[in-house]
Amino acid sequence: MLPWRVLLLLFSGLMCASAQVRVSPEWVNTNAMGATTVLLTFGGLRDQVPAEAIWCGEVTDATPDLGRKPVPGTIFGRLPLRYDLSVAGAGGVFTDIMSIPPSVTRRAYQAAEHGERSTFFYVRRFSSTVGGPDEYVVVTCELAAAGARTPFSLTEVQLSFPEQRTVLSLRTGDPVPAVRAAFTYTGTGELKGRWELVRPGDELPTDFDLLPEASLPVEERALQRRYTVLERFNVFLPPAGRYVLQGPEASRYPPGMSGLFLVLLRIEAGGDIESESNPGEVGAPGGLVIAGGAAGFAIPPLRIYAGAGRYDGSPGVIALLSPLDPGVAQTGHVVEFCWNALDGAAYQRLAIISMKNELVYSAMLPGRGTSYRAPPWLGDTIPGSSCFWSVEALDEEGRLIARSQWRSLSFRQ
Repeated sequence: MLPWRVLLLLFSGLMCASAQVRVSPEWVNTNAMGATTVLLTFGGLRDQVPAEAIWCGEVTDATPDLGRKPVPGTIFGRLPLRYDLSVAGAGGVFTDIMSIPPSVTRRAYQAAEHGERSTFFYVRRFSSTVGGPDEYVVVTCELAAAGARTPFSLTEVQLSFPEQRTVLSLRTGDPVPAVRAAFTYTGTGELKGRWELVRPGDELPTDFDLLPEASLPVEERALQRRYTVLERFNVFLPPAGRYVLQGPEASRYPPGMSGLFLVLLRIEAGGDIESESNPGEVGAPGGLVIAGGAAGFAIPPLRIYAGAGRYDGSPGVIALLSPLDPGVAQTGHVVEFCWNALDGAAYQRLAIISMKNELVYSAMLPGRGTSYRAPPWLGDTIPGSSCFWSVEALDEEGRLIARSQWRSLSFRQ
């Protein structure tokens, strides 16, 4: 008869093996020539938290840990923090957006050219919070063309007005020119969603609100803010990789617009068998999760400033758009400064001064830049929580060629 300590160890090993974290899907086709985005559902987490995510060419047994871990020397890359949209849910469920950058698929493709396998691996490590072993969960990625057998995912979305502008200044009553959205995508599927308008006074959307619906867990999709619907669309995209969507006509916008408006492109989850994730396969409740049209990034809005006057691009003039004057921002939140670009400027400089006329913050930007998102800690550095801001245009020698007026801004808790 085996000693009780040996039996306990064997029993513990069986419990750990049966409690291993699982993932759906376990195998995905990926674009061999660019980026791919896939929604993954992990289940079976017990006192564990996600750690790093790695792409590699080979995996090996992770003993004394569980699962298979990357082989040193075959690592293609790590999931960048800016693409980490993972969300921990209830019941031991963890939702992850696997955004494979082109640099990873390029290395995998080069390895395949040298006679290695056409598969590579996405490995998520989960760390125990109670001193247990780490667990490595593997998703096999198969190199393929960007056609119908790859998940329908958005790898790039560019919104613009005519002349590639993202900020537009109009007189009150002027028609809004055509808006367009240029998509780069993988796979094939339904591109459906809606154009929305954020009016002055509406609560501004966050990055969470600007994510495509398929990039979120099912239970969080209904939590995104909704705004005035301008137009809906539903287009089937063939496996061509590129598509240009025309925005709403001028008649769709409210008459007599005045103030700062945001035009949002909201992408809803579309049906695609290659993009489905099944929580039931990993021991989690719920049916198939539709995730066609996922993306690893938020889609930035376009801005329309409608007022009594309009910036005509005259040299020496920079028109500030937002925050309005007087502006109020919440401490700890991101503040986005917007203005009209000035032709001929090599650089632009955002300057913020205190009420005592002391420079407290500045940022250098490209000459055609029209916006800047300040860090969330900016309000904590402003003496008295009130300041003034302006934008300067500089030539290639760093000489001042134009400057906006000063505009007030206050931070509140």
